Amino acid sequence: MKHFILLLALGLTAHVALAGPAPYYQWRSKLNGTTACSQTPLGPGWEKSAGPYRDARCEKPIVAK
Repeated sequence: MKHFILLLALGLTAHVALAGPAPYYQWRSKLNGTTACSQTPLGPGWEKSAGPYRDARCEKPIVAK
């Protein structure tokens, strides 16, 4: 029974090991047009302008499969 529970727990958590990083997006300031690259929204004064990208410099776009 212990082995079954252990294997079940490992099976349920295996998907975490296969997860990739979150994509980056280019954000544009509504105030002055400045751009920034981030994985998360920067706040209410920013709007998403391009993306998704694989790198933190927003240079390598993610190609749809």
